[in-house]
Amino acid sequence: MRTIGTGAPNPRTWLGEGLFTRVAGPDGVRNRARIHGTPGPRWFGPERPVRQVHGDASMFVGGLSALLLQSLHPLAMAAVAAHSGFRGDPWGRLQRTSTFLATTTYGTAEHAQRACDQVRAVHERVRGVTAGGEPYRASDPHLLAWVHVAEVDSFLRAHQRYGLRPLSDAECDGYVEDTARIAVALGIPDPPRTTKELAARLSAYRPELRATPEARDTARFLLLSPPVPFFARLPYCVLAANAVSLLPDWAATELRLPRLAVVDNLCVRPLGTAMTAAIRWALVPTRRAALTPPA
Repeated sequence: MRTIGTGAPNPRTWLGEGLFTRVAGPDGVRNRARIHGTPGPRWFGPERPVRQVHGDASMFVGGLSALLLQSLHPLAMAAVAAHSGFRGDPWGRLQRTSTFLATTTYGTAEHAQRACDQVRAVHERVRGVTAGGEPYRASDPHLLAWVHVAEVDSFLRAHQRYGLRPLSDAECDGYVEDTARIAVALGIPDPPRTTKELAARLSAYRPELRATPEARDTARFLLLSPPVPFFARLPYCVLAANAVSLLPDWAATELRLPRLAVVDNLCVRPLGTAMTAAIRWALVPTRRAALTPPA
């Protein structure tokens, strides 16, 4: 660990490495070296918008908002509640998701395809029946497409509000197009490829969406009982409040999450901007290390 002149730990390095370990897991350093250090063609070049969005601290807000939005599809929520184990191992689930995103965004084409194949194999085993008697399959392309569009919309919303450099309209379309490449590899035959198509697809799902008791229980778990250390509760609460602020109005209403426009504008969003800037500042040394080949 780098130190400052007195020999005390460098706070920036300490925070950055702590965040990285939480998000990437115990194998994070090894996975980072494999993802960034393995030679070979990539799905996305360094100029592509997906690299900018997925590499920004705004993903901390976007990811949490995506989970809340995704929970509003009863079949998706039933599959998560019955099979994901997110309550028993929430950090493990986050670490697996972050590794998948990093691999498909920055890794070699071979590693990206392999990661998608592994997810598809898991999805084939996830099936069941809701409490209301409705069957579901995680491999159902229609259900997969909902999870995809909710995620892409949330990530993009977060980046445009909290990202270091918001995308232009053309770049936003480019981001949706980039994520479509991953969606196809996951078994979604016709994902949206522009922001206009993304908005239309989200609207088309609206009649299917509602907050089940499981969805509201998940929201309470994520927002009120987060699995984070005591000293991290305040920063997490800031991120959580901004994740709620990012939701469409109808989604927040379904989940019974109170929002006041004046509080959002004067308090929640400024705090969210400050928090994502702090995370970005802390992670810069770690991100630079990701580009350095292992010794």
